[in-house]
Amino acid sequence: MKPPHPPKYLVISDCEGPISKNDNAYELAAHFIPNGSALFSNLSCYDDVLADNLHRPNYSAGNTLRLILPFFKAYNLTDKQLEEFCTKNVTLLPHITDTLSFINDIAEVFIVSTSYEHYIKALCKTINFPYKNTYCTKVNLDKYPISPQEQTLLKELAQEIAQMPKITIPPYAVSLKDFSATDQTTIRRLDEIFEVELPKTNAGKLLTEVVTVGGPQKAQAICDAAKRSGAQLSNVMYVGDSITDVDAFRLVRQSGGLAVSFNGNIYAIANAQVAVLSESTLATAALAQLFYQTTSKKNLLNKYIGFWCKTLLDKNSPLVGMLNHPITVYPDTLPEVQIITPKNIEKIAQQSCAFREKIRGEKIGRLG
Repeated sequence: MKPPHPPKYLVISDCEGPISKNDNAYELAAHFIPNGSALFSNLSCYDDVLADNLHRPNYSAGNTLRLILPFFKAYNLTDKQLEEFCTKNVTLLPHITDTLSFINDIAEVFIVSTSYEHYIKALCKTINFPYKNTYCTKVNLDKYPISPQEQTLLKELAQEIAQMPKITIPPYAVSLKDFSATDQTTIRRLDEIFEVELPKTNAGKLLTEVVTVGGPQKAQAICDAAKRSGAQLSNVMYVGDSITDVDAFRLVRQSGGLAVSFNGNIYAIANAQVAVLSESTLATAALAQLFYQTTSKKNLLNKYIGFWCKTLLDKNSPLVGMLNHPITVYPDTLPEVQIITPKNIEKIAQQSCAFREKIRGEKIGRLG
């Protein structure tokens, strides 16, 4: 009788945040569009409102990357320019190549990202990661020509949105009436722009034809990766950091896997099981090792992660061979890893959001 095959493990990670410091779409907007950082930030907040507060039908978190596309066309951004910018501006977190190499010895690794494929291809080349093991937002900007008149209209709309007051999201807001009168006016105007005015333009086709790999799509990608690999969802560890990872976190948690927030914002902390605050990705490698070695997920959370620092520093740990000695990487203090509970979630969220802004910068860190 043949011995049973060992179970397959998957480590699936978001890209921007857990792997790189970039928010590529934000950086593109800031570089190519006048007042682009304000434009993108306002669209990102609008995206959060539609996805998390108003629960707009057929709308998913991460659609900021779709909403910004007509304005890239307005300012003549081409696919070639996008590729060149991405190639020059990939900014990795420390030790990511070592981390991925280590994890790859114990599990199959996938990247599931809302990012444009131009950026993911550039990242894969930078870290020598197989593009076939990625899921991302596919877009061809050159496919959508616009007229001079349309270009003028789009530029006017871009500047109008950039100059709008930023929406303040009240706690527990679930309907438009829960927002201030000013914010209600802003949301209604944005609805008009994206539901009435832009669909009349040729660039508006980008809003219906481009499918972002956002909330539900990330969960679908996890299922597809597991099917391709022949792995059970209970053997999936997912690492994310933002609102686009909420559906992925929920799927993995419900399936018995491990949901890890890496320098996550409030949306990530609210839906993950474990919070990591770290400047280096080596914490991800340590958690992956624990996940692989521990058959009981209850013990993983209650016992091992509670003492995970000992695992990182244990002379017998495989991590030591990779790092020579982890203490040389963390000379002052080890990164913080905590199990998220109802009692500590508010405190962890505050700590993680502050740390996120420190690592990725205030403007990117505050994006949903």
